[in-house]
Amino acid sequence: MTTNIYPPTLNADSNRLKRWTVEEYHRLSELGIIDRHQRTELIAGQIFLMAAKGTPHVVALQILADTLRDRLGNEVLIRTQDPIQLDNFSEPEPDLAIVRGTILDYTAHHPYPQDVYLVVEVADATLKDDCEIKDKRYAEAGITEYWVVDLKNRQLHVFRQPTPTGYATHLILAEPNEFSPLAFPNLTLNLTAILPPVN
Repeated sequence: MTTNIYPPTLNADSNRLKRWTVEEYHRLSELGIIDRHQRTELIAGQIFLMAAKGTPHVVALQILADTLRDRLGNEVLIRTQDPIQLDNFSEPEPDLAIVRGTILDYTAHHPYPQDVYLVVEVADATLKDDCEIKDKRYAEAGITEYWVVDLKNRQLHVFRQPTPTGYATHLILAEPNEFSPLAFPNLTLNLTAILPPVN
């Protein structure tokens, strides 16, 4: 006789799941219910554990952040792995965001969609979530442009023209393409230059 040691699969009706607000999410952290040392983010009222960052992820993010800071200077604020508040139920922590103003503009709240020029996620193990879940949340919030740096395939996914159901445009660029953010058309980036070198 074989005994199943795994618990049965729970097929919950999504309409009956508790949706956490941003305020409740912060309170859970303050009370220690969410481990402060465990990276989480709030997406559509649900709390997600964030994937561990591998070496290529860290390198790619650092290259991109350094390049943007060097090219844009003090014109904007480049935030890495910091929260942005999309609405009352979503507070993701994208790998990079270009936002208006300076850090002192965000002492009372995280950036809102109207403060954001560009959001970037770096994907090694998270490509499906970044391109099929987060893209819709960013579009619903009206984020003008969203990029996903696909490390495994050495490609860049460019999402533009947000609508309430997703982005109307999704381009996939391969090496050695060059591209510019919509908000900064004079800034030209080379895909190979922002990717870790091939070993």
